[in-house]
Amino acid sequence: MVTIVPGTIVTSWTRVLRHATVATLTPDGAPYGLVADGAVALAGDRIAWVGASRDLPTLPDSTQVDALAGALVTPGLVDCHTHLVWAGNRHREFEQRLLGASYADIARAGGGILSSVRATRAASEDELLAAALPRARALLAEGVTCIEVKSGYGLDVDTELRQLRVARRLAASLPLTVRTTLLAAHAVPPEFAGRADDYVDHVCDVILPAAAAAGLADAVDAFCEDIGFSAAQVERLFHRAAALGLPVKLHAEQLSNQHGAALAARFGALSADHLEWLDEPGARSLAAAGSVAVLLPAAFYWLRETRAPPVDVLRRERVPMAVATDLNPGSAPVASLLLAMNMACVLFRLTAEEALAGVTREAARALGLAAERGTLEAGKAADLVAWDAGHPSELVSQVGLARPRVILRAGVDVAG
Repeated sequence: MVTIVPGTIVTSWTRVLRHATVATLTPDGAPYGLVADGAVALAGDRIAWVGASRDLPTLPDSTQVDALAGALVTPGLVDCHTHLVWAGNRHREFEQRLLGASYADIARAGGGILSSVRATRAASEDELLAAALPRARALLAEGVTCIEVKSGYGLDVDTELRQLRVARRLAASLPLTVRTTLLAAHAVPPEFAGRADDYVDHVCDVILPAAAAAGLADAVDAFCEDIGFSAAQVERLFHRAAALGLPVKLHAEQLSNQHGAALAARFGALSADHLEWLDEPGARSLAAAGSVAVLLPAAFYWLRETRAPPVDVLRRERVPMAVATDLNPGSAPVASLLLAMNMACVLFRLTAEEALAGVTREAARALGLAAERGTLEAGKAADLVAWDAGHPSELVSQVGLARPRVILRAGVDVAG
C-alpha cells in the first residue's frame, strides 16, 4: 500500500472513490482484503492508491470524487474460461439429456461439439461477431471487465482463425480485455474421422503455427478425454506450443481421469479446467507447478453430473481455485459469472470468499494476468466495480439482486 505523507496535495490523481467498502482481494490479510470506509484513487488507467478514506490527502478541485456511502467496490470480474464465439443453437440437446442421453452419447451421435462446428464453419466473420456481441455484453453488464475466448468450433485452419479474429474484434468493439485461446484440439472433425493422430499432426503442423504467425492466440488448450484426445496426443500438441512460445492450459478430468492435470502441470500450464475426476497426485502436480484449478459449475449443473471436483484436496494442496462460466452453446449456455459464483458455493462448497477470489485474483492468474488485474493494488489496471451491495458475500449469496452501480475499465466508465 502506498503511503501518503500528511498534508500532501496530490495532483496526479484523476478520480477517487471514497467512503466505500473496498474488497481489495489481496491475500494474507483481512477476509476479502477488506478495507472498511476505504478509498481507491486512480491516475488515468491505473490504480494509484488504496487505503482508508481518513488517510486521503488533500485533493485539488479538478479531481473527480465519488462518495459511495459504504457501497462495495471490488476488482473488475474476470471470466477466465469461455467458448463465447459460435454459431447455431443446441437447445435440442438439453431436451435429449432430460430424456436420459449423456453428453458422450450425444457427441458420439454427431451432436455436441460437431454440431456447433458445422454451424460455425458456415458462418461469416461478421455473423459470428454479431452473435458474440450480446453474449459479451451480458458479461460486461455484470461487472466482467476481462474475458478469455476459446476457438474450437472450427477444427480447420480457416474457421479456427476466424473465431480468434472475432475474439480480437470483441476487444475492439467493447470495453473488455480479451485473451484468446486456440482450442483446435477440441474434437476430431468429420474429415479426420477415425484418424485422431493425423488430426493432431494437422493441428501441430498447420493450425497452431498459422495462429501463432498471425498473432491471434495468447494460449493453447485441448480437450483431454475419452471422447476427445489422449494424454499422449495432447503432449505432442503441448510440445509444439512450447516451441512456438505459447503457454498452455487444459480441459482435464471432466468426465474421467486421463491424468491430464499432471500432464498440464508438467508443461507449466496456466490452468487445468473442470477437474471433477482429479486425483490427489494430480492436485499435488498442479500445486507444484503453480497452475490454477478452474472450476466450471455451470457445466456440472447443465450436464447433471454427480461427481464434484475434490475441493478439499485442492485446498489441502494449496492449489489456487478460479471460477468461470464455461459459456458455450451446449454444456454451459450461461452468460452470468455471478450465477457461476453462486453455483460454485452451492454445488462445490466453496466459501463466498473463495468464489469471489475465484473470479478476480485467481481468474487473472489463470490467464497469466496476475500482475495487471484481479486485485485492487497500486500500479494495477483501473478495472473495478462499485456495487449496490455493502458486503462481498452479497455478490455470492444471491443472484441478480446485487447489481453494478459503476463499472470502470482502464479508469473509464462502462456503465453507471
